Amino acid sequence: MKKYIVCFIIIIILLLILMNTKRGKTVTTHIKGTISNVIKKADYICEQGDSISTRVLAPTGYKRKAYPKGSFQEYLRNYRLKKHGAPIINYDDTKYFAQHWHDAILEVPVPANGLQQCADALMRIRAEYLWDADRKDEIGFNFTSGHYCSWKKYAEGFRPKIQGNKVTFHKTALPNDSKANFYKYLNLIYTYAGTLSLHTELPKVEIKDLTIGDMLVKPGSPGHIEIIVDEIVNNEGGKLFLLAQGNTPAQNVCLLKNFENTSISPWYQFEENVAVYTPSYYFEKGIFLRFK
Repeated sequence: MKKYIVCFIIIIILLLILMNTKRGKTVTTHIKGTISNVIKKADYICEQGDSISTRVLAPTGYKRKAYPKGSFQEYLRNYRLKKHGAPIINYDDTKYFAQHWHDAILEVPVPANGLQQCADALMRIRAEYLWDADRKDEIGFNFTSGHYCSWKKYAEGFRPKIQGNKVTFHKTALPNDSKANFYKYLNLIYTYAGTLSLHTELPKVEIKDLTIGDMLVKPGSPGHIEIIVDEIVNNEGGKLFLLAQGNTPAQNVCLLKNFENTSISPWYQFEENVAVYTPSYYFEKGIFLRFK
């Protein structure tokens, strides 16, 4: 009987300790001369948050860097998320095999045609931002061939004629600036642009100058690309970032965990000439791009 009473008392004590443990800190308690340490791993995920900025908390000593209202940085930081625990779904409605890589799913629809892969998803996010900001004339991307394809000309009815690396544009369709036609334009971009064209077209950014919206890239066919969707800074100027990615096969855009430094996950810290490991890809060097 005494044995059960002792066990019951120990369980009650442990529950009280856990209830009073602060996030990411060690609580030491003394019970009749015995020292017991209870360590709870830092957790920066707020399950009730419905956007990037409300889902992911900042570690102690850090705060979110302010950006102007209407900026691409604020657009990404406040991007809407699916409910906590939502799985990664492929374009064909199957579940992706790796469901342990992510902490959130962005509300980016995935076309059933399978075209919207890693770079494509980021180009879609950028194009939709420009559309929503009424900056439609700025929407345009280079094909891998180097030829620029703008939404403005596409909406006017111009279509590319592609013969190998030679591309010419001809007016072969009626003018149509509808949202439905805009997504047809994006399907064309997905077909002829990618990580390689973005790497060739866009300016490179040094790590010390990184901001929300910059993209970590390994150019190639295939290559891979991920985008910074939030940024925090401490009093010493140290910065941490969140990364999101689309993937191949075409699937949900997800917010990535940090398996290399779980103490700050899903936040990442980047250093010059240091490899970057993310759950789905190894970047030998941190090469970053910025949309114009």
